[in-house]
Amino acid sequence: MKQWWRDRRPYLLSGIIYAIARSIWMTVRLRLVGWKEIEALGGAKIFCGWHGRSFVPANFFKGRGVYGIFSLSRDGEMQTRVFRKLGFGFIRGSTGRGGERALVESIRVLRDGAEMAITPDGPRGPIHIVQGGVMVMAKKTGCALIPVGTAARPAYYFPSWDDYMIPLWFGKVSFVLGDPIFVPKDSTDAEMEEIRLHLQEEIHRMQAEANRIAGVRAKS
Repeated sequence: MKQWWRDRRPYLLSGIIYAIARSIWMTVRLRLVGWKEIEALGGAKIFCGWHGRSFVPANFFKGRGVYGIFSLSRDGEMQTRVFRKLGFGFIRGSTGRGGERALVESIRVLRDGAEMAITPDGPRGPIHIVQGGVMVMAKKTGCALIPVGTAARPAYYFPSWDDYMIPLWFGKVSFVLGDPIFVPKDSTDAEMEEIRLHLQEEIHRMQAEANRIAGVRAKS
């Protein structure tokens, strides 16, 4: 019975999760900051926000054909099914399994001009630390890295490593997008590290601004 549930959980839960997420999204009041400037920006883009704050981008980008990266685990399968219902493209792999293939595929779609939404501290942390994969993608393709922050009040926070946030029905939600960051193709390792830290700081700054707008004080 336990194995039966493990095998079928992605199929059974994905529809329930999608329905709940959409029912919440249809009732929230969204404050959007910086979107017009980013929407007018041509070329490939990677939207970069912390792992625990992906609910808002997932719903905001519904039907836009934005790509995401999802692990090859059972939980990754469930996420893939939810995001497919949201109209996302998907690439499978993670730092622990299938990472190189996911990186190659991400570079390919970005070179075709795609948009991606990535949690650069995922899938297992360390929390709020930008990892190197997104920097390689940006260097190889010349795409824009867009730091984002999201917040909601009221919200539920899961007791997980990433403090995952889900807005509650009829709440206030903020989604803040910062200025694009680029990684020149001739960047040295030292320059890439400097840009990585800058991106990390900008995501923190966007998150702090999103918190301020939504009236959130305790959570980052």
